[in-house]
Amino acid sequence: MPQKENLGIVETQFFTFAQPPHEMVLESGVKFGPITIAYETYGTLNQNKSNAILVFHSLSTDAHAAGFHAGAKNPGWWNDLIGPGKALDTNKYYIISSNVIGSCKGSTGPASVNPKTGKPYELSFPMITVGDMVKAQKHLLDHLGVKKVLSVIGGSMGGLQALLWAVNYPDIVASVIAIATNTRQTAQQIAFHEVGRQAIISDPDWQKGDYHGKTIPAKGLALARMIGHITYMSDQSMDEKFGRKLIAKERVGFDFSQDFEVENYLKYRGDSFVQRFDANCYLYLSKALDYFDLAKGGELAKAFKNVRSNFLVIAFTSDWLYPAYQSKEMVKALKANDIDVSYVEVKSSYGHDAFLVEVEGESHLISHFLSRIAKENLK
Repeated sequence: MPQKENLGIVETQFFTFAQPPHEMVLESGVKFGPITIAYETYGTLNQNKSNAILVFHSLSTDAHAAGFHAGAKNPGWWNDLIGPGKALDTNKYYIISSNVIGSCKGSTGPASVNPKTGKPYELSFPMITVGDMVKAQKHLLDHLGVKKVLSVIGGSMGGLQALLWAVNYPDIVASVIAIATNTRQTAQQIAFHEVGRQAIISDPDWQKGDYHGKTIPAKGLALARMIGHITYMSDQSMDEKFGRKLIAKERVGFDFSQDFEVENYLKYRGDSFVQRFDANCYLYLSKALDYFDLAKGGELAKAFKNVRSNFLVIAFTSDWLYPAYQSKEMVKALKANDIDVSYVEVKSSYGHDAFLVEVEGESHLISHFLSRIAKENLK
């Protein structure tokens, strides 16, 4: 087996398009531009430009999927999957990872400076959808000179993008790897997002989104993250990790201070999130997720009628945010269209976070699937 290596130092790149008067038309009908997309690439595009793979991130992450930024201690969020000899083998494939519009990680979003005013967009930023994210990524692909992709892959919100790529650009996408994802946001998923949004909006420091250069709505954003993080774990994983362990004390305090380790953990998660993410961006991205419905209220099978990609769908037994039955519904709709689809339900106690944790199992599945797709498509 070849040695699996890290990519070393990588740099984030930026592509700007939709300069006025050639703004991009959003799904809402609003014309918007200019737009900057932050992205990273790993590996080398082959001579036929046929070995590209698009990688999509979840709500709060970014384009830095693998390798190390100069001076950083930690690698990209999917470093165990991307690199020489790994499942997304950079000796074979050209990996493209892009940040989504609406984010605060280098792409244009509500925290970005509006060139017309010299101030952050804040709530003047237009509402966006997952479809708008994908449309912007298509501009990036055109910029890179890639006309077809070997595969599109993502988990959670990244999986939604992967599905939409196959639906919107059936002649471009050879295969889809959809992990811990869904074809539409359910009422429960929307409900959790709305509670998080209300936590932010109810923070007095939010000031109707006009907080840049002032006190940020730290309490509201931290609370939104705490709520979200609970949905990413499972009952089993939380019990195994924390149980009813107390925080450096022998008995409960009989007051409203934190007694249990799980309380302290959630507070840490919330406080650390405030240091790396923007509250308005959280509002916009969570709303974009809630708008997502691949079938647009109709029959799911019809949404896949023009799709030509092969599919690998991966779900996890303990994921209650995007439960496995939703992936099975997707598989059923794909099979109704005679689409080649492989479905694997991985036994895991990590909940929704399993797509970031169960890398060894995912690696075997992805490597095997991509080897077959590469034989059929690479020349």
